[in-house]
Amino acid sequence: MLFLILATFVVLSSAMPSNQIGMEKDIPDVYMDTPALIAYYGYPVEKHEVKTEDGYLLTMHRIPHGKDQQPSSDRPAVYLQHGLFCSSSDWVIMGPGKGFAYILADAGYDVWMGNARGNHYSRAHVSLSTDEATYWQFTWEQMGRYDLPAEIDYVLNQTGQKQLFYVGHSMGTTMFYVMGSLRPEYNSKILAQFSLAPVGYMSRLQTPISILAKFVDQLEWVADELGINEFLPNSNVLDMVGSALCKDEAVTQSLCSNILFLLCGYDSQQLNDTMIPVIIGHVPAGTSTKTVIHYGQEVNSGKFGRYDYGKVDNLKDYGQDTPPEYNLSLVTAPVYLYYAENDWLSNVDDVEELHSKLPNVIQKFDVNDKKFNHLDFLWAIDVKELVYDNIMALMEKHLQT
Repeated sequence: MLFLILATFVVLSSAMPSNQIGMEKDIPDVYMDTPALIAYYGYPVEKHEVKTEDGYLLTMHRIPHGKDQQPSSDRPAVYLQHGLFCSSSDWVIMGPGKGFAYILADAGYDVWMGNARGNHYSRAHVSLSTDEATYWQFTWEQMGRYDLPAEIDYVLNQTGQKQLFYVGHSMGTTMFYVMGSLRPEYNSKILAQFSLAPVGYMSRLQTPISILAKFVDQLEWVADELGINEFLPNSNVLDMVGSALCKDEAVTQSLCSNILFLLCGYDSQQLNDTMIPVIIGHVPAGTSTKTVIHYGQEVNSGKFGRYDYGKVDNLKDYGQDTPPEYNLSLVTAPVYLYYAENDWLSNVDDVEELHSKLPNVIQKFDVNDKKFNHLDFLWAIDVKELVYDNIMALMEKHLQT
C-alpha cells in the first residue's frame, strides 16, 4: 500500500511541467528540517547526539523552553517518541499552538524529541555504514531495547532529574512496551507514560494494510534476496511532488487526503488540507524493512511477540521454535491509553487486549470524536482540545503528588 502511494504521486507528477513542481518553494515548511522549523517560529532549539549500547548514533531535538521565555533548570522533562516512518518533526510541523512540542514548551516543560535508528535524523553508527546490510538488521525491538534507554538516560543526565514524562504515538508506544518488558529497570524512570493510538496487538486491523500483511513472508524473502534493507527513506523528490500535488490550488489535493484516510480512517473535518504538503515533506522519514516485517508478523500471529526468524534461528536465538511474547506484566510504569473508534490501525479491541495485559493502566480514554483517526493524534485541527489538554492536566496532577 505504501509503495502504491508513492507510485501514485510519482505518476501524477510525471505529467506536470518541471517548472510547476519547482514553484512550490513558496511553502518553506516543506523543506525545513526539524531544528530549522523550530527556529523559524522563534523557539530555542538544540541538537543532541546519543550513542546506544550497540553503537547506533541517534539525534535528539530539544526545545528547552517556550517562546520568549527564560531558560530554567527546574522545568519538568517530557520525552516525545514518533511512530513508524516518522520523526521528531511529527510534533512541530503543525506550528505553534498546534504542534504538541510547542504547546508543552509554552506550558513550562523541557521538551525532548527522539529519533529512532534508521530515520532521517538517526542514520549513523560508530562502525557501520548505512550502505551495509548489517546496519539495517533491526526492528522496533532494538529501538525499545537500546534506543529508548540511551535517550532516556541522556535526558535525565542532562537535566539532573530522576524521572520524566513519556508521550508516544503508534510505534512510539510499541517501543515503550518493549522497553518496559525487556528493560524493566526503566519503569522507575517514567513519571507517567501517555500512549497515543497504542500499538501492541494488531490482529484486528481495518486498513487495507492488513491484506498486505498476509504476504509478509514473501516480502522478507524478496528484501533479503534483493538487498532491500531500507524502507521508504526521506526523499527531496517526494517533498516537491507532494507540495505540488497536495497544495490548496491543486486538483489532486483530494487524492492526497483520501490516501491518508484509506490508511488510517476517514476524517475530513479534522484534517487541515493546507498542511498536507508539509506532512508529505516530512513523512516518510525511513526505517528498516525488518521493522515493517515485524509489524506484519504481529498482524498475522495475533500476538505481541519478538521477531520471527523461522524455526531454526528461533531455536538458536530464543531457545524455542516460535518467538516468545513480550511479558507486559513487567511494564509497571503508570500508563494512560488514548484510543479512537475510527482508528483503523489501532483497533479498539486490540487496545482493550493490550489494556488487559498491562498491569498499571491508570486510565484509558476514548477520544470524544467518533471520526478521530490514527494520524489525528498528531495533526487534527482540534487535537489540543480533544487530547493534549487532558494529557497536560494529568501531568500537572502527577507533579503535584
